[in-house]
Amino acid sequence: TAVRRWVQAALLADAELTLRFVDADEGQTLNRGYRGKDYATNVLTFAYAQDESDPVTGDIVLCCPVVEREANEQGISLEAHYAHLIVHGVLHAQGYDHEEDDEAQEMESLETEILAGLGYADPYASEKSAAKARRT
Repeated sequence: TAVRRWVQAALLADAELTLRFVDADEGQTLNRGYRGKDYATNVLTFAYAQDESDPVTGDIVLCCPVVEREANEQGISLEAHYAHLIVHGVLHAQGYDHEEDDEAQEMESLETEILAGLGYADPYASEKSAAKARRT
């Protein structure tokens, strides 16, 4: 029920998405095979729409051991971290990205807004505080 709520909160259009929860070995294999990075990462999104007229379709793969380790290291609840990464993956499936600074800012703002609507804290708050401290 919670996962469905997180996905629906991040959807801006109808979509057909598959979410998979995998172990570290499968996460590493997928990341190596598709991104050329030989480590397990928290979330991978495979978006299949070729252009804006195509329906939103995709696979979102979450690597449970990585998500759990990150939540522990960051001192946040596992639920909040999963909510954030699922929202993040759903936005990727809809074409959002964070390769360029302006794209990252737009995507992070949208994530923060969606998560706030779901009752979760800003996942980027500590990064924003650190950046503000560096500027002063």
